[in-house]
Amino acid sequence: MAVTRSANATWSGNLTEGKGSVSSTTSEQLRNLPVSWNARTADAEGLTGPEELLAAAHASCFSMALSNTLFKAGFTAEQLDVTAEVMADKRDAGWTVLSSHLTVRGRVPGADAAAFEQAAQTAKDGCPISRALKGNVELSVEATLDN
Repeated sequence: MAVTRSANATWSGNLTEGKGSVSSTTSEQLRNLPVSWNARTADAEGLTGPEELLAAAHASCFSMALSNTLFKAGFTAEQLDVTAEVMADKRDAGWTVLSSHLTVRGRVPGADAAAFEQAAQTAKDGCPISRALKGNVELSVEATLDN
């Protein structure tokens, strides 16, 4: 069964001096988060932007995928701490998302470093956000087991 999630954005003004906001409309958990061009391309100044929201989506998606991959291998994660760093830069075609680097530290009773690394690679390739980015954005993962 397909699911649809939605968000809403508003913008006023020109690109570099304007301002806007973004809200999630499915869960309504993100409400009127302020966004600006400067927050995307220079100093965030306490605002957010699409690249940061993409990083949040990738980190949360990967954490769930890794948990599932570990479970299928016979392990239950006690804790997974995931950071996604999304890098964008100006190219000939304009500003472009170039990469998403995932860093995960985990406590997984019974797992060894090799099993954890393999699960992290599998999750990186298999999470829905990774699959959406694959072929357009360089994806990488660094996994550290803290048992």
